[in-house]
Amino acid sequence: MVADNITTVRAEELYRKAEELRHNASSPMDYLRDIVGMDWGEEGLGALYYLESTATGERVVLKAVATDRKNAFLPSVSSLWKTAKIKEREVFDFFGIRFTGNPDMRRLFLREDWKGYPLRKDYDINSNPLNMENEVNADVTEEYTLRPDGTIEGHENTVFGSDDFVVNIGPQHPSTHGVLRMRTSIDGENIKRIDPILGYIHRGIEKMNENLTYPQTLALTDRLDYLSAHQNRHALCMCIEQAAGIEISERAQYIRTIMDELQRIDSHLLFYSCLVMDMGGLTPFFYGFREREMILDIMEETTGGRLIQNYNVIGGVQADLHPDFQRKVKEFIKHLRSVIKDYHDIFTGNVIARQRLIGVGVLSKEDVISLGTTGGTGRASGWSNDVRKHHPYAMYDKVDFREITRTEGDSFARYMVRMDEIMESCHIIEQLIDNIPEGEYRVKTKPIIKLPEGNFSTSVESSRGEFGVMLESHGDKYPYRLHYRSTGLPLVDAMDTVCRGQKIADLIAIGGTLDFVIPDIDR
Repeated sequence: MVADNITTVRAEELYRKAEELRHNASSPMDYLRDIVGMDWGEEGLGALYYLESTATGERVVLKAVATDRKNAFLPSVSSLWKTAKIKEREVFDFFGIRFTGNPDMRRLFLREDWKGYPLRKDYDINSNPLNMENEVNADVTEEYTLRPDGTIEGHENTVFGSDDFVVNIGPQHPSTHGVLRMRTSIDGENIKRIDPILGYIHRGIEKMNENLTYPQTLALTDRLDYLSAHQNRHALCMCIEQAAGIEISERAQYIRTIMDELQRIDSHLLFYSCLVMDMGGLTPFFYGFREREMILDIMEETTGGRLIQNYNVIGGVQADLHPDFQRKVKEFIKHLRSVIKDYHDIFTGNVIARQRLIGVGVLSKEDVISLGTTGGTGRASGWSNDVRKHHPYAMYDKVDFREITRTEGDSFARYMVRMDEIMESCHIIEQLIDNIPEGEYRVKTKPIIKLPEGNFSTSVESSRGEFGVMLESHGDKYPYRLHYRSTGLPLVDAMDTVCRGQKIADLIAIGGTLDFVIPDIDR
């Protein structure tokens, strides 16, 4: 059992402490992994700040509490990390904590007219009957400033003015990859600003977790980023296992690692298919689906599922591998190596694809770190952020593989990183597939699991970046708080930064190369 080491700071000292850590000479905490809103009852409302140094890999957790529940304020850290702006909005949306200095304190997932804050422990579940009225989006948001005398002053900021020409991209548009709506102001063909509207399929999964036992919480992870179902559930199982002190077998570790990499190939093949489809290429769309079906067939024989994977369980995996699993995986990898050239011949070298991707939608290394855009998006800008390398888990410290990075930071670089990662995943699987040790695939666990008190967190490298699990236990069979670090929220937040000044036609290609999945964002 390794609980998180948390440093508590007074609310008025939070910004100073955060700034000190952000600019620390030996280990600057330049990556804000997440902000997790919390309701600590009589202690107050607050947040946990998960920080990491990209230079040293060191991780720090800060805790800040606003003791006045009726008028909860914390200082914003959005001037230190760009991703804090949207993550503070999430905390406000669910807990009602306002952040002084954040220029945009609107709701993020819920309607503007929503009553109350659902993740508070005293929230009245019946306070919001079904509302079928059309929602009008607020174009005015309040910013709060802390005066020297300790009082709070509010003033209004405008999202879009009366002179802005605003068009809707989505939420029904296929190229938004789900029910995402982007209010986009344009000047002629050029994008001036993007305001993402989220929450169209918000399901309250984190609230539901509070009334589920630990084994029951597993069912919901597959419905977050459904193209990282194995990896999501791996992270949650690993967090619970570490907190409970459950040691799983080496066989289960091998199986989990292989399944994670098959899932990564499956996801990247779909990324390829959807990107070329978004850009008008129908034939390569079928290429990607042809090979992806082979992976789903292999996984289905062992797990029983194709899209929704309920295979990882606390203590190992649900069932042993199908007798044909190893043979079929090796045959598939041999086949994929023989056809990957066709993918590149038809699209990568295509003059239209290159003109629409190269030099388009550039993100700097500083931006991807500040925005927290992990995974292939960050690595395409030169940020080495692969959790498998920097914080190894399962069998990743026992296999040899390259972390694929590029420096261009454009749409083409983001595309190529994922295409190269497909082959690297094949390389990882090849090292494991013939060496799976004998042994039990699952250790016995109690049907009711109680975790010791404390805060626990883990993260894995999902198909889109760092997927994190943050868990607070009060020694009960239910989690007091179970939060997931969405890989997609920072990605969709980056759309405003990366698209400004680009053509409206470039927005679809840029969004395709960022590769966000909407249920993962909305949770």
